[in-house]
Amino acid sequence: MSSEQNPATPKTPKTTENAGNAEGTEPAGPRPRRLTYAAALVALEGLALVVGGLWILVLGITGEPDDRQQAVTGGVTLVVLALLPLLAARGLLGCRSWSRGPAVITQIMALPVAYNLLQADSMAIPAGIALAAAAVAALVLIVNGETTRALGIRGPGNAGGGEKK
Repeated sequence: MSSEQNPATPKTPKTTENAGNAEGTEPAGPRPRRLTYAAALVALEGLALVVGGLWILVLGITGEPDDRQQAVTGGVTLVVLALLPLLAARGLLGCRSWSRGPAVITQIMALPVAYNLLQADSMAIPAGIALAAAAVAALVLIVNGETTRALGIRGPGNAGGGEKK
């Protein structure tokens, strides 16, 4: 389509005062600390996935794994999966409303992994404790009312702009 058929509307530049949604049209106030902490936890989980994936990949290529193809595939998969929490963390820092969904999904996916780590009889137990604590803390921070308001997310029944008559 040409610009004549679909004229562009001027968009408000993004600032911390109006970064509540993806378009940056609603004021949401400054980013609360809870949102920053949640973004940090989500980013930390993403970085842990990248490190774990690269570690498995390097061991699969240079070491003597049982199945080299499986080790390489597992490492690449972990690195690709790390994109979800890393993008979600970036969105949370930018007060983007879309980022809450991927951040919550990441935490929900982390809980069964933490449970499996806690069931192991090895050095994985401390990792399971740390992952469970990080996932629960991030979930609490992400669904907090202050965080929800900062992201410009409205509750059920509040989607419409007008009042009921």
